[in-house]
Amino acid sequence: MGVQPASPAKRAKQALLAMQRYPWEQGVAMQAFLERREYGLVIAMAREAAYRALPDGRVAAIGGDDAATDPCAAGEALWVAARRTGEPGLWRAYENLLAWALSGMPRNAQGVCYHMVSSKQFWVDSMYMLPPFLAVTGHAQQAMVQFTGYYDCLWDEGSGLMRHMWDDERRAFIRAAHWGTGNGWALAAMARLIDALPDAADDLARKARGLIDSLMPFLRSDGLFHDVVDEPDTFVETNLSQMLAYTLYRGMAAGWLPPRWGRVADQLYRAARKKMDAFGFIRDVCGAPHFDRPGQSPEGQAFFLLMHQARKRAARKGI
Repeated sequence: MGVQPASPAKRAKQALLAMQRYPWEQGVAMQAFLERREYGLVIAMAREAAYRALPDGRVAAIGGDDAATDPCAAGEALWVAARRTGEPGLWRAYENLLAWALSGMPRNAQGVCYHMVSSKQFWVDSMYMLPPFLAVTGHAQQAMVQFTGYYDCLWDEGSGLMRHMWDDERRAFIRAAHWGTGNGWALAAMARLIDALPDAADDLARKARGLIDSLMPFLRSDGLFHDVVDEPDTFVETNLSQMLAYTLYRGMAAGWLPPRWGRVADQLYRAARKKMDAFGFIRDVCGAPHFDRPGQSPEGQAFFLLMHQARKRAARKGI
């Protein structure tokens, strides 16, 4: 089989770097390496994202040109790479992507951006892809316009969970399911936004705590969730546990969650760790490319690394 890197994080990193990646997958991988302070990798991946930019400013453009918000997942790491290197090509890519985010992509009358170019749809995924990029680059008001638009449309008051897809033209949900990974995208977005937007932190933390509380009744004894969290006939998957653990560790480190959540976070961490194979692949996440069955995915790899780093961050705080 050959010699494998010893630590879980090194194995997960190796597997992630081996995988093919769509725009949001490149972006979340870049974010993982940014939070791990692996700036050499961030810069290298930023160069590749910039190299594959479209004329309208969208970066990491692989797999078609219909994705509107997904390329913005790379935005924070691209911005950091530009600042650290001063490279004109990276600055140009960042500025063009920001222009796309602020005024280029299609949006509704209230200014809330659609997930795709060709259809007027809101997806919960966009909560992670777009608002954190706007927030960290100094566009707090626009970040909250986007976050609030998605939250108000997709949050299900009855369950306290996030729904997946809304069609703004038909005024109907095209997927009303409480998709596990979608709820994870929302939580991870809120964890990042709370740190980036102190003026909105109290409201964001209240929403995040509410979503966490709403998910907890569906946590299985093995530390995992079903793909649609409240539909036990859907498959059991791994990535929501990683995304929730990431949020819990960050929340405890930042002080908007009490330390008692550490027990749950560690349970989720251990459950994900058990799913890693000898080559570092996290098995049974909601699997790429169609996300309709258990498998593996770049975002699943990235969130293992994000979770692992957030755990270290909480430990430095004595949690």
